[in-house]
Amino acid sequence: MRRQPLRARALPAPAAGLAFAAAFTLGGGTAGAEAPLSTTGTGVAAASTTVTPAGHHFAANLTGKATFKAGAVTVTCSVSSSVPGAGDNNKVPAAPGNTNPSGPVSNPINAPGFSSCTASLPGVTATITTSGNWGVSMQNGSPTTASLTIPTGGFVLQTNGLASCTVTAAPTAPANIAGTWANGAPSKLGFSGASVPVHVVGGFGCPTSSTSSTFNATYNVTDTTDTASQITVTG
Repeated sequence: MRRQPLRARALPAPAAGLAFAAAFTLGGGTAGAEAPLSTTGTGVAAASTTVTPAGHHFAANLTGKATFKAGAVTVTCSVSSSVPGAGDNNKVPAAPGNTNPSGPVSNPINAPGFSSCTASLPGVTATITTSGNWGVSMQNGSPTTASLTIPTGGFVLQTNGLASCTVTAAPTAPANIAGTWANGAPSKLGFSGASVPVHVVGGFGCPTSSTSSTFNATYNVTDTTDTASQITVTG
């Protein structure tokens, strides 16, 4: 079954109640975008999906640390957030767009920001820049799944000092990162061992032969339109 395309625009990470715990680990091999979530993996059409409350904005905030490992350098960020803006980013589609009879429900999100980042090696500083049209989609099922779209070049990790490296995720094309969704208070969006294509440039100490990374993250997703409500995925 054909997956509905994600609408692209600047990405805010869901704000006030989204716990974001991430690990981004460079490894060897070649990575590409994950398969779309429009089938069950057996060629059978995906189940119907409804995301509620329709038309409500959602937010994500980092709790704990976000960790990104590039070779011998581990970068840890203590601040990360993505908040809704004036448009339709970080917003459940209005009805009937919040329901898909045979596939995922998708919407654009604002690119998450990362700050207060430190490196594990003395004399090395680190910064992370995000940009472009990010998106997220949720697919009802057992388990309920999710997909995060990183736009081409939308995530750049830069280290400076003793090891000066630039790590670009999704270097040549958007990457769809497969994850899971769990309803709750708050609901959780998680990624475990998801493969992300990367391109690494730099000098001594930079893992320039790496073409893939592993992404792990857990988000608490909260409703910012009505804090008494929860963002929920059902059939």
